[in-house]
Amino acid sequence: MTKPYAYFPGCSLHATSRAYDESIRAIAAVAEIDLEEVDDWNCCGATAYMNVNEAFSHCLTARNLALAEKQSDQIVSPCSACYTNLRKTHRYLDEYSEFREQIDVALAEADLKYEGDLRVRHFLEVIVEDLGLDRIAELSTRPLEGLKVAPYYGCQIVRPLGIDDDPDRPMMLDYLLTALGATPVEFPMKTVCCGGSLMGTQEDVALRLCRNLLLCAQHHGADVIAVTCPLCQINLDAYQGRINSRYDANFRFPVLYFTQLMGIAFGVSAEALGLSRGIVRLGKPLRQSLEIQP
Repeated sequence: MTKPYAYFPGCSLHATSRAYDESIRAIAAVAEIDLEEVDDWNCCGATAYMNVNEAFSHCLTARNLALAEKQSDQIVSPCSACYTNLRKTHRYLDEYSEFREQIDVALAEADLKYEGDLRVRHFLEVIVEDLGLDRIAELSTRPLEGLKVAPYYGCQIVRPLGIDDDPDRPMMLDYLLTALGATPVEFPMKTVCCGGSLMGTQEDVALRLCRNLLLCAQHHGADVIAVTCPLCQINLDAYQGRINSRYDANFRFPVLYFTQLMGIAFGVSAEALGLSRGIVRLGKPLRQSLEIQP
């Protein structure tokens, strides 16, 4: 019998990025993807804690790996930062014996041990590789015909320990959007950083980086931007007003998780997909053209 995927949502998906979690669960139900949330998971430490105390950060992540290993042979994360940390700790434990000894001691204090048999994956990989593009097209009862989408991968999902795709010009999300009936536009900045957590420390830098991404999407005629990471989503979505004021611009780009676009194509309701949670909403003409259910 096939084991369920050990689903690691991460902190953002239970707070500021609830729409991501809601849309994942909605499309998983339609596509019959068996997700089982990791029992008693904790924060992965994200990127900030890794710079404060690397050893402690790896301990946090290793605990999640050990817990997930009890439930499945695969751990799946939709957050690019969580995914990167999980991959990094898993790899370090496999390659560095002294590091493994230190982590083993820490885990033993909680009566845990990580054997290292998990496969760490991003949810985008599960969708494209396991569900498959043909099945995605079959499930798309309301194809996203005419919708021009900028496929934004962000900087962490493809490198340094990312999905199995070209690190500079990935295509996995592009292929998914095509299967949904949408048109992925040329987006040469698809892996350029949005500024990440710099929005809280060096806002000027982050706003400029986000402005450049929005300009690129605008230049290539996108209607919406599709993202794979909760931090990318909130930076590009929530700060458009501030970017418009700073740079005398008029951006009004809806920034949607790829799972929300899947849900629209699958005929899932807007409420179930958390479409009302975004700062920049889909305009009425776009909602009507996509036949989005209330």
